[in-house]
Amino acid sequence: MRAIATSAAGLVDVEVPEPELRPHDLLVRVEAVSVNPVDVKIAAGADENQRILGFDAAGTVVRTGPEVTGFQAGDEVYYAGDVTRPGANADLHAVDARIVGHRPRTLSVAQSAAVPLTTITAWESLFTHLGAHSGTTGTLLVVGAPGGVGSMLVQLAKQLTSLRVIGTAARGETHDWVTRLGADATVDRHTLVESVRALAPDGVEAVFSPFSEGNIEAYAEIVKPFGHVVAIDDHHPDLFPLKAKSIAWHWEFMFTHAMFQTPDMGSQGRLLDEAAAHFDAGRLRSTLTTEIDDFTAAGLRRAHATVASGSTIGKVVVRR
Repeated sequence: MRAIATSAAGLVDVEVPEPELRPHDLLVRVEAVSVNPVDVKIAAGADENQRILGFDAAGTVVRTGPEVTGFQAGDEVYYAGDVTRPGANADLHAVDARIVGHRPRTLSVAQSAAVPLTTITAWESLFTHLGAHSGTTGTLLVVGAPGGVGSMLVQLAKQLTSLRVIGTAARGETHDWVTRLGADATVDRHTLVESVRALAPDGVEAVFSPFSEGNIEAYAEIVKPFGHVVAIDDHHPDLFPLKAKSIAWHWEFMFTHAMFQTPDMGSQGRLLDEAAAHFDAGRLRSTLTTEIDDFTAAGLRRAHATVASGSTIGKVVVRR
């Protein structure tokens, strides 16, 4: 089958064998993938050992493994995959059914491919790490609110909790985007302490942090005692400034379930099915902003360059 792989020279078109299924696997005909920062990071460090990337996908089930339940050939699905296995930048992809959801009926295949990884990350940050629920009040600061995860987190917090949401947005178009998604207010992350203090003089209960480097002192200033920070970046911060207020630090890594085959691995599939119901009911919207109709190495190179620019609002999808 055809696939797109990393190489020392960049992304290239290759021919590879059709994947073999494990007992819990689905074989999916891939129709669209989105590009995330993790794809760009891995591709940038590629060597002569080729690797197939793609950790967001939407497509149609072709075949199921012997221990799969809840899916059959012909089902339309969406999922975020497993960082320890070959990705979805290929004609066919093998993925564990327990981390797969039935894709929203009201979204296009490209709109569906834009949301699994960011929805799972935002959902686990909000409901697993912060323990939020429909009655949760207080203020949540979403750093990087115009990005993929931030865009989903703003929506989930406003639609499914009672939190007040403040998002960082550095320019007019990002302010407009975050406001349309439901944020109560926006602030400039370059003047984070002053901007947040103006809106929440007593501080905030929680912070979502995709950019932790250089921000720990600021979080120590603006988070209330016994508050929380959920981080998803790779920075190794000195957390001592948070100690005086007993501020809790959480790491969110959505691939943990699949990497370690955790007993609750199926929670991600159930999460995606629940999210699909919210998309279909109009409570959530896809964050697709850029669609590239070229499922080849050339098309994925364009998508990687767009994400690597650092100025992306929402998500970039490559489809057939």
